[in-house]
Amino acid sequence: MRLKREVYIEQIRPYYDSDIIKVITGVRRSGKSILLETIKDELAERGVHGDHIIYLNLEDMDYDYIENASDLHKEIKSRVCEDGKYYIFLDEVQHVKEFEKALASFRASLDVSLFVTGSNSTLLSGELATLLTGRTVEFEIFPFSFYEMKQYYELNGMQWSEELFFDYLKWGGFPLRFDYKDEASIHRYLKNLYTSIVNRDIVGKSKSADRKNFMDISLYLLANAGKELSIDNIIQTFEKDNKTISKRTIYNYLEKMKKAYLIHGVGRYNIVGKSSLSNREKQYAVDTGFRTINTNTINFEDTFFLENIIYNELLTRGFTVFAGKTFKGEIDFVAIKDGKKCFIQVAYLLASEETIQREFGAYSKITDASPKYVMSLDKLDMSHDGIVHMNIIDFLLRKKDLMLT
Repeated sequence: MRLKREVYIEQIRPYYDSDIIKVITGVRRSGKSILLETIKDELAERGVHGDHIIYLNLEDMDYDYIENASDLHKEIKSRVCEDGKYYIFLDEVQHVKEFEKALASFRASLDVSLFVTGSNSTLLSGELATLLTGRTVEFEIFPFSFYEMKQYYELNGMQWSEELFFDYLKWGGFPLRFDYKDEASIHRYLKNLYTSIVNRDIVGKSKSADRKNFMDISLYLLANAGKELSIDNIIQTFEKDNKTISKRTIYNYLEKMKKAYLIHGVGRYNIVGKSSLSNREKQYAVDTGFRTINTNTINFEDTFFLENIIYNELLTRGFTVFAGKTFKGEIDFVAIKDGKKCFIQVAYLLASEETIQREFGAYSKITDASPKYVMSLDKLDMSHDGIVHMNIIDFLLRKKDLMLT
């Protein structure tokens, strides 16, 4: 059964009939095609005739003959043969050379609503993208959230329990991984997916990328997701193996990982000065499954897996997220939306007085009146002194929500 990706549909629905090009980006197999199918279904329910909905999956070998903008232009023009608006869906459009020219032409000469997907954040950042300046709106799609995992299980008649949270924490939310029932098969699927992304979207497109070095660095970055990035530590790790690598190469590979949506960089926010800081960035994996397959030792209690889940959830809900910097410490997240914000601390369990003091005490020097949260897996509500304690699973399943000021 197909899952309706509601949080994204709500964002995109106002643009269904607009001539603005809807650009849907995200890591490969994150569920973009599921989203397109949902949009197509909604259009059909609204009375749009099937002949006026054109869908091309440009990774399908059936469309190997579409190599450039001219080929794409001919294909679409041959299908637009009646009056009235057409809805065109181009999945993984980056495979078509200079596709922007075709999109600009469709928009200028046809009565169409365009939806395109791609797996690289540079999809519309080249020279040809100037043809589309001001004519696009972009939506980044993540793998399934925990809430969507619950919906998927229920739609497919699978046994659901909140205890599956630890399965989600470990293996993440790529839709196709739910087709596999044992951990060895899930691990193999995610490893193959990760390798294909590296080969196809990173190393395969760059003459400067050394595959072995890139895999070593990506392993380090994913294994240390959530921790403050130390380029010097990476260099020292290479030196221990009698290898050398430059800072420039590391930053280059880091940028490639971001462009392929393997990781997101999280900047710092100076809580006292109320401003963002450009340096000392953290990284989080787009999916914790990618972190698991690149980590030798899995310890959920170190909170970094939990932080990763919370970070991705906040992005899915439309927040801009920073790591908070105080005078002598830090707050895990500063979440901002519509000009309002809140602060979030993440812990595994508040199992001791020392842990409670550390997590709640992180706010002791903050005079900003914005809402403050401590999230953990504890069921007992430990809110006090105006700081709200929230159960992580309740938050992810949307039983509770954040207040902003």
